[in-house]
Amino acid sequence: MARVLGGPEAIAQGVQTLRAGGVVAFPTETVYGLGADALNADAVARVFELKGRPSDNPLIAHVAGEAMARRVVAEWTPDAQRLAERFWPGPLTLVLPRADALPEAVTAGGPTVGVRAPAHPLTLALLEAFGGPLVGPSANRSGRISPTTPDHVEQAFADDDLPIMDGGACARGIESTVLDLTAETPRVLRPGVVTPGEIGAVLGRDVAVGSHSTAGPERSPGRLGPHYRPAAPVVLIQTGEPEPAGARIELSKDADACAAMLYDALHRADAAGPIRIVVVLPAERRGDPAVWDAILERLGRASHPG
Repeated sequence: MARVLGGPEAIAQGVQTLRAGGVVAFPTETVYGLGADALNADAVARVFELKGRPSDNPLIAHVAGEAMARRVVAEWTPDAQRLAERFWPGPLTLVLPRADALPEAVTAGGPTVGVRAPAHPLTLALLEAFGGPLVGPSANRSGRISPTTPDHVEQAFADDDLPIMDGGACARGIESTVLDLTAETPRVLRPGVVTPGEIGAVLGRDVAVGSHSTAGPERSPGRLGPHYRPAAPVVLIQTGEPEPAGARIELSKDADACAAMLYDALHRADAAGPIRIVVVLPAERRGDPAVWDAILERLGRASHPG
């Protein structure tokens, strides 16, 4: 059975599990992740198996900082240095050329890897104590709602032998911004609370948004098919529109507050077993429009009928 670990012993037990090639759920400021040794191909395979994750969906390597990041990338660029100094630890993933030591499963066979330092003291301490990078996709079944509390993880993996490190509720609530630094123009592949404007201000040039037009393996997770989906279908409506029957979620007008509560609200609504979940979008939206873009991207995938 899944079990929640709290207190000082959580790190020691987490490290013991990781060194044995096992999987442990850890908190970040965005969502809870399923952690395993990023340099151990068998451990990485266990993460894919536990989640039911397609092999063409790459993983992000979580690190304690620049020194650990250099172990999983082939080149640490000046742009990466500037962005890490500004945003790490924090919800920004940098896509860079992968190091040869990294198992191909981590990158879905591609030539790049996403890497970030999470802004959560418990997980940073776990990374330091373990002494190496960890993969960390969201700690849910593939395609389902991302977890932002230990209870969400425990419910998803109730029948599995999964240690869950209790770091409380996640502060930011949606997955990290993913930025590809391998092309001439930096490109946001997955939106998040670190916005293109903030990134461009650090780099001193424009940042593109959206997927690459060239074929090849995905460079960012969260881009293949429906994601973040409850068991009940999700319907999005504007404030004032007729509301169909179902569990109702009214979003906060504030972008950061909305991002922080989004997945928990979906979990709570879904737990009641409704015929549908009706998400009411606020008429007035406060905060950075780019953060709202990230929220609406998540809701668009959550409500995808496929």
